Amino acid sequence: MRKIPIYSHPAAGWPALIASTHKLMDYKALTRGGLSVFSSNQPNGGFDCPGCAWPDHKSHKTIDVCENGIKVLASETMSTKADAKFFAQHTVTELQGWNGYELEHSGRLSEPMAYDAAQDRYVPIAWADAYARIAEQLKQLDSPDEALFYTSGRVTNEPAFLYQLFVRCFGTNNLPDCSNMCHEPTSVMLSRQLGIGKATVKLEDFQQAKLIMMFGQNPATNHPRMLEMLAHAHKQGCKIISINPMREQGLAAFRNPQKPTHMAAGQSDAMVDNVIQIQIGGDAALLTGMAKWLTKNNKIDTDFIKQHTSGFEALDQWLRQQSWADVERGSGISKDEIISVARLVAESPQTICTWGMGITQHVQGDDNVAMITNLLLLMGMIGIDGAGASPVRGHSNVQGDRTMGVHERPNQSLLDSLERVFKRPMPQEDGHDVVSGAKALISGKIKAFVSMGGNYAVAAPDMSAIQQALRQTQLNVFVATKLNGTMLYPGTNNLILPCISRTEIILTGQGKQFATTEDSMCQISRSQGNLKPISDSIKSEVQIIADMATQVLGAESAIPWQAMGEDFDIIRDYIAEAIDGFENFNERIRETERGFYLYHPARHRVWNTDSGKAQFEVPKYPVTYVAAQMAQANTQLQSSTDNNSNVTGTISTAAKQKVWQLTSVRSHDQFNTMIFGYQDRYRQTDRRDVLFMHPDEIARLGWQKGDSVMVMRQDSNNQSRTLGPLIITEMDIAANAVATYYPECNDLFDLDTHAPDSHIPAYKSSTVVLERVSDSTLAASA
Repeated sequence: MRKIPIYSHPAAGWPALIASTHKLMDYKALTRGGLSVFSSNQPNGGFDCPGCAWPDHKSHKTIDVCENGIKVLASETMSTKADAKFFAQHTVTELQGWNGYELEHSGRLSEPMAYDAAQDRYVPIAWADAYARIAEQLKQLDSPDEALFYTSGRVTNEPAFLYQLFVRCFGTNNLPDCSNMCHEPTSVMLSRQLGIGKATVKLEDFQQAKLIMMFGQNPATNHPRMLEMLAHAHKQGCKIISINPMREQGLAAFRNPQKPTHMAAGQSDAMVDNVIQIQIGGDAALLTGMAKWLTKNNKIDTDFIKQHTSGFEALDQWLRQQSWADVERGSGISKDEIISVARLVAESPQTICTWGMGITQHVQGDDNVAMITNLLLLMGMIGIDGAGASPVRGHSNVQGDRTMGVHERPNQSLLDSLERVFKRPMPQEDGHDVVSGAKALISGKIKAFVSMGGNYAVAAPDMSAIQQALRQTQLNVFVATKLNGTMLYPGTNNLILPCISRTEIILTGQGKQFATTEDSMCQISRSQGNLKPISDSIKSEVQIIADMATQVLGAESAIPWQAMGEDFDIIRDYIAEAIDGFENFNERIRETERGFYLYHPARHRVWNTDSGKAQFEVPKYPVTYVAAQMAQANTQLQSSTDNNSNVTGTISTAAKQKVWQLTSVRSHDQFNTMIFGYQDRYRQTDRRDVLFMHPDEIARLGWQKGDSVMVMRQDSNNQSRTLGPLIITEMDIAANAVATYYPECNDLFDLDTHAPDSHIPAYKSSTVVLERVSDSTLAASA
């Protein structure tokens, strides 16, 4: 294997401090952002960092925020405004040509704006006029189901509860949210198998674990505060294994900025003992091989299985039918290596499996989560200290939004509870998720789109098609802090309603208000900003929702919307009545510095499943699914070449071609669709138009680092999709695998390629063809 240039420094450390300071300066947020750093994740008046959903430790530090969090804070606290003056200088057509970085740095939205088609610009609008326009358009719909109400995971619990209540009182369950695009397989499969779609661990369990298996995660970039816990666990003797097609350099070692000795003496802590480089999409195959060996050799917890589970016999029979040849082909690694990992599981008395979107965002994403849960159930690793399932969510309150009822497929118990508390019927039919909602939008069935945060069109597959579909609606409403690409394709009525950020004070006639969030491990915490809002013309999300509900629902509504807009305690009292686990909410959230944990039945080995027991699940897809997809595509490509044709009709048959499995990744300088900059420090690149490949693969094709390539894919409707040109960049990635940056690659993905039950789009595993593009071709097309 050729030597790959690697990032030679520990994760975090001085580079993180320097980068954080530069980012505060870049955003012109050194004063406001610097002040917010000291309040982030602090008890007693601090706010929950919007950067990720990793839990806060019981103890707290003077500064308890990571590099990623500081970048998000810089974005929220920037002093530059995207106000009437800004929009007067730029037409919407011009702004459509701006990239993600340019839009992100345009400034904080600071006054309500409406699109004026005659000027092709956003112009100021009074709040009252904006609400009147929203009410007029929503009331004109033939059915409430013609409206789609999206939610971002940065929305805190109180506005999330109010939002879903308003939408359901309006008459629809069309409540897609960002869960549909990130951890939906987690929610679906854990609910089916354990009775609740959430992590079974607490933060303290990481201190007791003897084995931590990380699937499809890159915490150094996506949730850096996890690194401290991993380093601590490793120092306590815990073995940590990373299962990932990419050897992420940010996991090699960790220099803790919170430890002066580390920083001054250049010390660092090791974290990962081994990296298992499976092929893209090979997780379920790897887990199948491990489970096959464990069951055959009776290395499982038979007492737990007999007492607490159902479905073992069906799974065991299925495991026996899987050949080792198929397991090796599906995972991309050898039987011996799979067994060596299985032995670690067999020897560990306390095992945590933790995962990110590298597990969920596949056609077989549901199977991936099911097999992780199957493994934990085989070993009896649910409901004991130091062990369990630990999905790591991205947005800081995406889990809380679900708990508050933001869900297109609500449980009947939630609808019954809302009817009981608010004395009015709730819609019973399932609504649209992100995928079906986007398809309905594109087909013209959705006439109104309302977004509570987020960047729906840019985050979803078929980005361009969704953006163009938004032009055909009669109403689009965006409640947001920053400008983004979804706002730039206006329909007949397009409104931007600026809201107060997580870092800012919410002051009403009832005094300062605080909100709450739920982290990845079911802890409910207070969040209260301490900065003066960027403008006197912006409102809290709660007040905006209350105002919309008052205008749209009118006098027929007996719900005290305006009282809730003024006093968040009233909202929490309603939550206490309507949502299980929040009894005496106002009292409990004030009792301790760090809030409280929600009761988690599976953690106590109480199984709220159909069978009353934890449920083993047999995968729906064969373990060779990805390998078979690639083989089929390769055969089609060869046939096309033999017939002097090609996949797209534009590829030269003389060009070097090969079938690859492509995954999307996020840069170290971004958060979801927010592009902070171009520096991906651990991958050592400062541009986003790149395609990551292993140098051995580059050499085998006769290509070179720096060459330009086009990426092509046949979608589920056999239509050609093309991305590029991209610049070849070296990475330690598995054979037959390539990677490029999200969200720029989203037009490669289509809405019909998704997991069957959760409908998660397949951002992490798509079969593609590469073509090297010559300099002369590039020059001719320029």
